[in-house]
Amino acid sequence: MSSFLIAKSQGADMVALPVFPSRRLFQTELSYNTDSGITKPEDACRQKLGVAEYQQTAALWIRGILEHDFGVSQYKIHWYMERSEEMSHGSATGFKPPAGISFNRIAPNKSLVSTLIDNELDVAHVASPFVLQANTLDRSSRIVGKNDWSKIRPLFPDRMAEGTRFHRQHGFLPVNHAYIIRGDIYKTYPWVAFNLYAGFVKAKAVAKEKLLEQIPSALFFGADYLSMTREMIGDDPFPYGVRPIRRCLIRSPVIRMSKD
Repeated sequence: MSSFLIAKSQGADMVALPVFPSRRLFQTELSYNTDSGITKPEDACRQKLGVAEYQQTAALWIRGILEHDFGVSQYKIHWYMERSEEMSHGSATGFKPPAGISFNRIAPNKSLVSTLIDNELDVAHVASPFVLQANTLDRSSRIVGKNDWSKIRPLFPDRMAEGTRFHRQHGFLPVNHAYIIRGDIYKTYPWVAFNLYAGFVKAKAVAKEKLLEQIPSALFFGADYLSMTREMIGDDPFPYGVRPIRRCLIRSPVIRMSKD
């Protein structure tokens, strides 16, 4: 989403469908090193915080939520980026960090994980060691640091509580990706947008009917977690269309931060 916003601001001819296949509470994927002295999100002020890429959607949500929900200005954080210039989304969009941002890159022989474990970063967007096993774009899955995870703690230890707080305060879940149609195709075949949208809506209805079946049998309380999620967020946490997510598109921290 962030790359789309940047590209559109530069005149790229693209049309986004109001279909969002991924939503995540990125702030709950932050971890900190206990030697940093951090105990809560507000403590991130003036600390070293690592993200895969400063301009990517995940980091944009993290910056927006820390600033608008916890009072930690993006200008009062020392940002460290893991991806190299050639591997970053920013190299395709020509992104440059805003003036006044403390912008740094992690050394090529290190990663978010290694710098966090070795206390060279105070906070980092590393989620959990289990997620890192599937990470192929960044360096996190290959460089794990000299120490262990004993001093690494989640910045939001109760993810369900933080998810409930965020949804009650803002009324939506953060969107991450969207489907894009090239402008020339849309102009030539304008019906493509509606047909694709209708197809995605039907596909989601099928997935919703089989959702409980998709929960691994190893998760004994999977049905209970699903029930808790619906109680917390509603029956449809992934609404499509503009009207159901209007508040997300207009009032979200991501949109306000991108305008800044």
